Amino acid sequence: MRLLSELLLPCASAFLACLGFTFVFNIHGVGKLICCLGGALGWLIYLLGDKSITAGFAAAVAIGVYSESMARARRCPATCYLLVALLPLVPGGGIYYAMSYCVAGYKDLFLTTLLQTFGLAAALAVGAMLSSSLFRALFPRFPRRLPGLTKK
Repeated sequence: MRLLSELLLPCASAFLACLGFTFVFNIHGVGKLICCLGGALGWLIYLLGDKSITAGFAAAVAIGVYSESMARARRCPATCYLLVALLPLVPGGGIYYAMSYCVAGYKDLFLTTLLQTFGLAAALAVGAMLSSSLFRALFPRFPRRLPGLTKK
């Protein structure tokens, strides 16, 4: 029961959140499933790392590698896969709570929450950029087509 409530349901929620953003980014067909699985994968890694900044970095690296490999397999740009899969990890709640603490006058909570939020946002950006750059440098001739995933 604990596995269901602590891992599977949050990952399913991330999957559905990514599904909503695929409509915003106009992603069709199998691309929707690829984006959603990337978001669920990133959220799973983030949860397994106890929601820390390093867990956010690891999740962004995993999403970056996943997005690059799926983009190469489908011969599509990796940007949409990467952006949609990273969206559940964006620290919007941290920004909200930091501003709430600021308005209420809790300076210590405000600074702590704000620094944690900026740290997570920076870890996501650096992790995604680093993994994508390294993937492209290390695998310039990654297999370009996989059966069943190629865009028609």
